[in-house]
Amino acid sequence: MVDKPRGLTSHDVVSRIRRIAGTRRVGHTGTLDPMATGVLVLCLGKATRLIPYIEEMGGAGAKEYEAQVRFGFETTTDDALGEIKGVRSSTDGLTEERVASALASFVGEIQQVPPAFSAKKVAGARAYAMARRGEEVDLKPVRVHVGSAGLLEFDRTSARIRLACSRGTYVRALARDLGRKLGVGAHLIALRRTRSGEATLARSVPLEGLTAESLNAALIPMISILETWPMVTTGTKDTDDLRLGRAVTLGQGRAVPGSRVRVRDGQGGLVALAHAEGARLQPFCVF
Repeated sequence: MVDKPRGLTSHDVVSRIRRIAGTRRVGHTGTLDPMATGVLVLCLGKATRLIPYIEEMGGAGAKEYEAQVRFGFETTTDDALGEIKGVRSSTDGLTEERVASALASFVGEIQQVPPAFSAKKVAGARAYAMARRGEEVDLKPVRVHVGSAGLLEFDRTSARIRLACSRGTYVRALARDLGRKLGVGAHLIALRRTRSGEATLARSVPLEGLTAESLNAALIPMISILETWPMVTTGTKDTDDLRLGRAVTLGQGRAVPGSRVRVRDGQGGLVALAHAEGARLQPFCVF
């Protein structure tokens, strides 16, 4: 896990890690905009195959953020990097109670229209590419889940909020919609991701000054990922078969709880991810 600094894209971070680690096989889970900072989960080498399963984890509260919202006007990008959109509105009527009440109304399952400047596709084209050309971008609402949303600070023109939400939620869009609900317009001016699944800021390392040695020290073994999945240990013969993609049947009395499991060998290394049916293991991702 890396603490991404402001001003870099997630791909910029991946490129830097590739150079430090000396490998092309680097991927990340959950993009952060250039303006955003905080937890960016990176997978190296064979661990890149775990990315789809890491991204599944956490449900409604998979991501946690602290965000700063400015009231008074919207922008073309829904954040501070865009141009002013529409007219400025007075924020004199805003109160802490009104903002907190409006924010609470977003908790639960909501329909959210993604920002025009996003990677969503419209008729095969990226929305941001269309928006940059000045074309009309008609994005359909997407169902997302906000697990919690609370007001931390308020000073009439801006608010600092904390929220937990599902994967696919745009905090920029939530800031925009909060302003609309309050009738004053709003946009995001700062965003920090404090948690992504099991990854937290406390377990993340700063990108600045990162070396091959410190990167290696920060790596988490693959077997320690997907902590909520049941674990099965196999002997040499079953391990060899699983690595070849063959299903195996465990010995008597070794039925496995849960439909998906992590399989490790006698040395504690990750062998495979497998579907479990009683004592039968069918691998679907092998290492």
